[in-house]
Amino acid sequence: MEIKIIYWAVLAVTFVGIYLLGSRTDLKLWVRVMTALLIGAIIGFIFGDLTQSSKWIGDLFVRFIRMLIVPLIFTSLVAGVVSMGDPKRLGSIGIKTIVLYLMTTFFAIIIGLTLGTIFNPGAGIDLSGVIPFETASSSMSVSDRLFGIVPTNPISSLANGEVLPIIFFSILLGVGIILGGEKTKSLGNVFSSAAEAVLKIAHLVMQLAPYGVLSLIAWVSGTMGIAALQNLFVLTVILYAGCLIHMIFVYGGLIRVVAGLPLGNFFKGIIDAQAVAYSTSSSSATLPVTLQCVQKNLGVKKTVASSVLPLGATINMDGTALYLGIVALFSAQIFGVQLSFADYFLIAMTATLTSIGTAGIPSASLFLLATVLSVIGITDAQTALIVGFVLPFDRILDMARTVVNITGDATVSVLVAKSEGELDETEFRDTTSDF
Repeated sequence: MEIKIIYWAVLAVTFVGIYLLGSRTDLKLWVRVMTALLIGAIIGFIFGDLTQSSKWIGDLFVRFIRMLIVPLIFTSLVAGVVSMGDPKRLGSIGIKTIVLYLMTTFFAIIIGLTLGTIFNPGAGIDLSGVIPFETASSSMSVSDRLFGIVPTNPISSLANGEVLPIIFFSILLGVGIILGGEKTKSLGNVFSSAAEAVLKIAHLVMQLAPYGVLSLIAWVSGTMGIAALQNLFVLTVILYAGCLIHMIFVYGGLIRVVAGLPLGNFFKGIIDAQAVAYSTSSSSATLPVTLQCVQKNLGVKKTVASSVLPLGATINMDGTALYLGIVALFSAQIFGVQLSFADYFLIAMTATLTSIGTAGIPSASLFLLATVLSVIGITDAQTALIVGFVLPFDRILDMARTVVNITGDATVSVLVAKSEGELDETEFRDTTSDF
């Protein structure tokens, strides 16, 4: 009991310190979040399982963010479509967005397969003591995913938070408002005002980020600790290396070479979103922050940001694709499955398609393994063993995957905005910008 009191006293003093740091200094939000991240890891290491008692603070923060996801996607996407004024322009932006997302996802899976082949992470691993974890019910066919885009009841989709149907209906509603001309202009103004109001709420919620991040990271560090990394050290290192390679060379190359923009400014502009993504492990939960970052820090106009980012939070899962590639080879190596070039191609295509529409919640991609592994002859029973082995440590892996996902969203939004003349390069190059 005394230790628990000490723990909460330390936590209270830390929270007060973070508050004073924010209210009495000019430190930007990302600095406070990263500071909280570091302190949380130390507190978790010291107090261990006691951190479970404060996890509710982080969960409450995530709940606040998730509260905004559906209204943010719905209002901002409708407002973004209406602001274009021309449905043809929507088609142009949509095609560019989807092509770029699929391209970067394919590069991610190639990086994952390459690293998995070179470093052989599954060699010598014995799964005889692993408790299987059933995954078959979690898999969905590609056709089901595509068919599910069209909602049978848009209101039900909104209530249940079904992102892809919401996006589809929002775009159609925006187009309908445009086609309605003067008769529906007032409705468009309502959505524009609503989107602005939700963004203001998002800004207020983000002031709570340091406290939520600290609580979540303390819990991760305290309950999993160093042992978690030791058990899957090679797989963890390979995944983190793959994520860094993808962000620096693929995203960095697109920003620096294709867009001709300074790379340092890009990463500095989205570091707030990356910090939240790393702590929450949720692309969807990070969406409000990503929207703030790309508009305020990177100079992407609302017209593009409100269209590209909600779509990216659903279909752009580069981290997931990279992860699936590594774990597919990891699994094949454990069970002695010899892979041909055709198998590599099947993994790449399946992982790319499977990653589309992955739920933007912690560890969602882990349960897509059944679909990917089935194409190379790994049985459901073997897949259950793999998931049972990885699941206890997946939070650490998922944190890196999510950072990649939201970085990709920001990258594509900048590229599309640049091509459409909707990028404020002065704002992008302004290193002092912040929310």
